[in-house]
Amino acid sequence: MQVLVVGGGGREHAILQRLALSPQIGRLYCAPGNGGIEGIATCVPIPAREVETLADWALANGMDYVVVAPDDPLCLGLTDLLAARGIPAFGPTKAAARIEGSKVFAKKLMQHYQIPTAACEIFSDAALALRYVRIAPCPMVVKADGLALGKGVILCQTRDEAEEAVRAIMVDKRFGDSGSRVIVEEMLSGPEVSVLAFTDGVTLRPMVSGMDHKRALDGDRGLNTGGMGVIAPNPCYTPEIAETCMRTIFMPTLAAMRAEGCPFQGCLYFGLMLTAEGPKVIEYNCRFGDPEAQAVLPLLQSDLFALLRHVTAGTLDRADVRFAEGASCCVVVASGGYPEAYGTGKPITGVAEAEALPDTYVFHAGTRRAADGALLTSGGRVLGVTAVADTLAQATANAARAARLIAFEGAHMRGDIGANALALQSAMAADAGGAGTLRGGQG
Repeated sequence: MQVLVVGGGGREHAILQRLALSPQIGRLYCAPGNGGIEGIATCVPIPAREVETLADWALANGMDYVVVAPDDPLCLGLTDLLAARGIPAFGPTKAAARIEGSKVFAKKLMQHYQIPTAACEIFSDAALALRYVRIAPCPMVVKADGLALGKGVILCQTRDEAEEAVRAIMVDKRFGDSGSRVIVEEMLSGPEVSVLAFTDGVTLRPMVSGMDHKRALDGDRGLNTGGMGVIAPNPCYTPEIAETCMRTIFMPTLAAMRAEGCPFQGCLYFGLMLTAEGPKVIEYNCRFGDPEAQAVLPLLQSDLFALLRHVTAGTLDRADVRFAEGASCCVVVASGGYPEAYGTGKPITGVAEAEALPDTYVFHAGTRRAADGALLTSGGRVLGVTAVADTLAQATANAARAARLIAFEGAHMRGDIGANALALQSAMAADAGGAGTLRGGQG
């Protein structure tokens, strides 16, 4: 079969790496791709947001299946356009993608169907929002309604910070029309967990849980980013908590989407906070997380393409979904200055040396090839270096070692990816009387 993957980042590289293992696939394409993806797929120079052009290209070039990976084309309705042309695709419809595309839609969904989440107020008027944050309890969180490249959530410790956030989003239009409405919500506390799940709208199969690292600097300091690294599994996500989430969050979310007339088929991402009152939803994403996919997919033992087709066909209950025991760690190597201004076109070295290490993968996010074949930086997050090992301690050490082999002018990475998880794991083992090291699995 001929398969097109839409997108051009590290997540798409991780998806393609797994798809390349499937005996069902004859040729892979990627639009637009990047400097690393071109090694395993034919890159098609069509931006992911040009959904009509992509759908026409897929039809004209005989694509048998399309994987729509990023949020933008999903929210713009690419899967609907492909369906209208008779091409099966992995990813939710435009209506279902609102679960990420509009935080207001998601919040109202959770409120109406009593899915645990933070208390909030919603505003479409900047003056009213500013008046509210001047009296609201601190700390609080201010969120832009629409897509904002993972940067539309601002954590505010003081009312002055909250006022500044509202002005940036609603008055200065930092995120354009995505900031026409804001949510102001209570700031929850507790360990964060990321759970990706395959779902055909009725059946849901969770993947290995993860712990993201959003802040740019060590010690969870600095600005929020799209993600500087992930470990999997998350030691906080015990089998008991997984059962609670399935019962109170995961399955009720699927039922809510069906009741709203927009059943969700694809990869549903649950961003969770494990509070003293129980697990609560921080956010939904309508696709594989980035860089969560780079940590989770290398642990997948099943045929990814077969799983995606089961989702599309509505037969996920018959699918073989297996993940390896063990652990993984992905360390993001970013451009200096990210998530703010950064330079591009910097020559990259050390990728081959890192990939030569056992059980190590280098996923390209922001790279391109020069005319002479040299690998250059082309984005903020440049590479994701993932190591898989028997234990989390081994995975984090191996990923950090491999990432340090990579060099380019201004390269920046966090040196503490997984440190919090290892500390939690040690504390949990001590509480359990040295019950042993947490291992991987489906949750």
